[in-house]
Parts: sequence; C-alpha cells; structure tokens
Amino acid sequence: MKEFIKNLKTPIAIVGMGKSGEAARRLLLLAGYKPESVLTFDGKLESAHFRDPQALMAQGAPRTLVVSPGVPLASPWIQEAHKTGVTITSEISLACATLETEKLIGVTGSVGKSTTVSILGAGLHAFSQTGFVGGNLGTPFADYAADVLEKKRPRADWVILELSSYQLENCDGLKLEYSAITYFTSNHLERYDNLEHYYKTKWKILSLTKNALLLNREGGDLVEYFNKNGSAHQIQVISRKDPSVADLHLEKAELIGQHNQDNLALASSLALAAGWPASAIEGMKSFKGLAHRLESVGTFKGVRFINDSKATAMDSVLIAATAAHDTLQRAGKLWLLLGGRDKNLPWQDLKPLEGLQNTEFVFFGECRQIAQNKSTLPGKSYISMQDAMEFVLSQAKPADTVLLSPGGTSLDAFKSFEDRGDVFKGIVREFAR
Repeated sequence: MKEFIKNLKTPIAIVGMGKSGEAARRLLLLAGYKPESVLTFDGKLESAHFRDPQALMAQGAPRTLVVSPGVPLASPWIQEAHKTGVTITSEISLACATLETEKLIGVTGSVGKSTTVSILGAGLHAFSQTGFVGGNLGTPFADYAADVLEKKRPRADWVILELSSYQLENCDGLKLEYSAITYFTSNHLERYDNLEHYYKTKWKILSLTKNALLLNREGGDLVEYFNKNGSAHQIQVISRKDPSVADLHLEKAELIGQHNQDNLALASSLALAAGWPASAIEGMKSFKGLAHRLESVGTFKGVRFINDSKATAMDSVLIAATAAHDTLQRAGKLWLLLGGRDKNLPWQDLKPLEGLQNTEFVFFGECRQIAQNKSTLPGKSYISMQDAMEFVLSQAKPADTVLLSPGGTSLDAFKSFEDRGDVFKGIVREFAR
C-alpha cells in the first residue's frame, strides 16, 4: 500500500456520505485507521457525526478532508480549511493509492459517458475474468480497492472508470493508460463559473493520460474546443466513418441510433488502442444498452420492443423516436408511447415527429391531454400505460416496433422511471408467452 493512504493526518473527515463517502470510509478502516479517527459529515444525513461544517471544523478539528464529488470544492469552509493546512483528497485518490498492476481507462463527457463505459465493460468482460467497471457509474472505485484488500476479488487487469467533472476536480494520483471524451455541451453551470470553466475541468483528463486520449468527432463542442486549445500528439479524433471503425461492422450492433454508433466507435477504438482481442469488439456489439435508456427488450412474435423509460425530456424523446424509426424493418410501423406526469415540458418540440412515416402515437397517464394538445400529434389516449399497451399489443404486427419513450416523469403512477420501465418489460414478457 502506498505511503499516501497510510500517512494521512488524523482526524479524517469524510464530507458527503453517499455511495462514494461510504466506500471511502470502508477503505480507510481497512487501511488501519481507527473508527474514532474517521469522522463523517453530511448536511442532510442525521446519522453523520456532523451536519454543520462550522461544528465539524471546531469540534472535530479534522486534518484531512475526503470530499465527495457532489460537494463543491469551492465551498468557503473547504477553501478555508485548505488555507489552514488541511489536506483535501477524494475517494478516487484513496483508491489509486492501493493500486499495483492495474491498467486504467477513464471516460468523461457531458453526455454519453455512462453508455460508452458500459460498452467498454461489455467488451472487457468478453475476455477478462478480473476486469472492473465503475467510478461515477455504479460501484465506487474505493469499493473495488476495499474488495481487493479483503481478498474478496483479485486485482483487475483493466479498470474502466466513468469520471464526472466533479471527480476530475479532485483526483490526485489518478493515472490513466487511455482515456476518452464523449461530448461537450452546456451542463452543471450552477457549479462552474462559465462554460469554459466546465470544459477546462473535463479537459484535465488529458494531463492524467499516459498514452492516447480519444475524442468523439460528433461530440458537440468537443472538436472545436480541441482545435482552440492546441494539439497534442496523444489526441485522436474518432469517427464512426473512419476506415478502421467501418471494418468492425458496428452497424450490426444491438444498440440503435447514430449517437450510439458514435459511442461504439469511441469504445471500440479505445479497445483497439489498448490491444484488446477481437472478442472484445464482439462483446461490445452484443451490448443491449443500459436499463431504461433505449434498452432493447427483445423481439417477440415479430414485434420489437424498446424501453426508454428514462426519457423525461423532449430531446431524449426525439433522439429515441428517430433512432427507432431509422431502424424499422421494411413495412414496419413505429408505436410511440408518450405521457406520464408533466413538469411544464415543451411538448410542442415533438411536433416534428408528425413527419415520421408509419408512426402511431399513443398517449397515456396524467399528462396525456396536455402532451397531445401541445404537440398536436394525432393518436389515441389512455388513462394508464397498461391500458395503452393493451391497445398497442392488439394492433401491432410482425416487423413493427413498440417504443416507450414517454417524455413525462413516472411519478403519476410509478415509484420511479425504473419502476415504469420494469412494468413495461413485464407486460412484454406476458405478451411473449
């Protein structure tokens, strides 16, 4: 174990007790720190030792702060602690201090990073028995490190990390063999001074990368930002139209939509750069998507079903509908389910979908009338998603596609978008019998 994690000054306070904070605490205890020397702070969690930062600094007197990604480093009390000599670190840095032979790939971006990391994970698991996929997506990196120390798992040959801009602010010790940026577009401006500040934070991944940083050519402002900020020999701009990518026949992948072809191109190019075997590319092509995000549920009785329950914005619906329509079988019809609960959404932005040939719109849920009136799209309307699906399944024919991409939130009738998507998939399973 590296000297860094063994020689942190105590007391240590973990700031923010979500998954990242809990993983950091677990790792510190495994590293030998006594429970009484590891304090917890969370402004909303009653079980934390401290909920007020001033009380933490006065009574706890921490000499190290492990700051979770969701807590801004610019917080005045954290800045003041730094000025007085308190060490500021992170869960990512703690995990990095335990590494030995692992090779790391990092992925960041305004959108698309979770899907790209998951595609990479599918490729990794096609040939590796030990690979780890996590970070901002799923399992915190410190949980991986703790599992290794407890001998619950072997060391990974490859580690794939999704890295948010928040994590890139505070990741000393992170060293990547390869990295990728999926997309640059406006996001998180409540945390950053301006768009340039946000992009610069993500661009930090270049300084952490030993070999190649790959950029998605279709990544919004990404290539323009690269052109303005000077070239670097290890940067490669990747397009799905590149000959090396075209030879992989990614159009045969399970994922639909041009945006996912871009994600596949980026992930497969990373795999090639890293020297992964051909089986990795085949594993990526077999990836069906993240649950509830343009998730391929399967084709039953000739009808294809796609679960995009997470789509609670008009841009998401437009992308999903276009992707599903573009991949219709000849003579097939698209059945698009729209509705849920309204959140003052611009349903009128869906009006261009009226131009999609062979498309039937079916509205459901609390906001069905609002959605239909604002969008001016034709179609039948039902109180519940279950009623809407009963109608669709009575009409759908082989070669058709049924797409749940509702636009509205799930809270009119479901606990969450995951619950709504699971109910949709359950209805499909019944149909498949």
